[in-house]
Amino acid sequence: MSAARFFSQSYAEARDKFFAATRVRGLGVETHVHPLTGRDGEMLAMDVARDGPRNAKSLLVVSSACHGVEGFCGSGVQVALLEDADWHQAATDAGVAVLYVHGLNPWGFSWWRRTTHENVDLNRNFRDFSVEAPRNTAYDEIASLIVPAVWPPDAATVDATARFVAERGAKAWQQAISGGQYHHPDGLFYGGDAPTWSQATIRQVLRDHGTRCSRLAWIDLHTGLGPSGHGERIFAGRDDAAAYARAKAWWGDVTSIYDGSSTSALLTGMMWLAAYEECAQAEYTGMALEYGTLPNMQVMDALRADQWLELHPQADEATRRAIKQQMRDAFYTDTDAWKQQILEQAVDASYGAVRGLAAEND
Repeated sequence: MSAARFFSQSYAEARDKFFAATRVRGLGVETHVHPLTGRDGEMLAMDVARDGPRNAKSLLVVSSACHGVEGFCGSGVQVALLEDADWHQAATDAGVAVLYVHGLNPWGFSWWRRTTHENVDLNRNFRDFSVEAPRNTAYDEIASLIVPAVWPPDAATVDATARFVAERGAKAWQQAISGGQYHHPDGLFYGGDAPTWSQATIRQVLRDHGTRCSRLAWIDLHTGLGPSGHGERIFAGRDDAAAYARAKAWWGDVTSIYDGSSTSALLTGMMWLAAYEECAQAEYTGMALEYGTLPNMQVMDALRADQWLELHPQADEATRRAIKQQMRDAFYTDTDAWKQQILEQAVDASYGAVRGLAAEND
């Protein structure tokens, strides 16, 4: 059966498919309505479906669209899992409840943005806002290059960017931009100055569903880093040797931002911190399943263009359409072959989580 049928061309279609799949599975859906509407006037929401008893000792969370437009991939995975009877039987037999969180950032999903409506990167927003924000001095240095005054960038911007990369390396450019920053609210990878709607809502979901289990696993689905179609399994937890070893035992080749083995930069304010804070009673094991799309510099240029567009709403329609398509292509490869690769790896990772949790149950 073609993998393509699980995936969608719009947020509204993805949400409809999620609801249809939950009905096939006989599950109810909890809907947390977003305060704004989508680009087609549709209702936006973080939708949650649970398969398994409330008192299950082990809980696996599978979430999509932390970064909005990346939800095209994540939603397809969730729909496919919901319709996979063998997978659900395996989870049931292992005593593992599965929690599907669809549309962590529904506004970004609908509008083909990576950010929330506050222009916040949700995966940089989980920090203590009562203390002074860390300063990303490298971002400060190149802020005007990252989101220039004109797009495409003028010759001076192109030259200065090339000089930075030549002198310090592409990895330094990536780290400076994507590590997270809290002092340029109109820039990229902005962590915000307060908790976003999405942060508050996922915390509520975790309190509702994650406080009775003794073991909690979380697979958060992402796109935009690494070779096309390859799902890098990035450890998503504190810098803890035992937890990292557990993740590798469950999922095999797991990389880490702490030892430099991951294609991801070292980040701040990550979402998985909420698992420790809201579900402190549980042993937590998490990963970000990060699927590659286009080369890193092309992905970064799509983000830069999209942020420029956000700051220049007067841009002509042709420019707008081109940039939005560039943005979606950077985070969603709309081919059957890519989607098949995505599902095969996601199903394998999901079974790995269930086997790991089942072993802990023994």
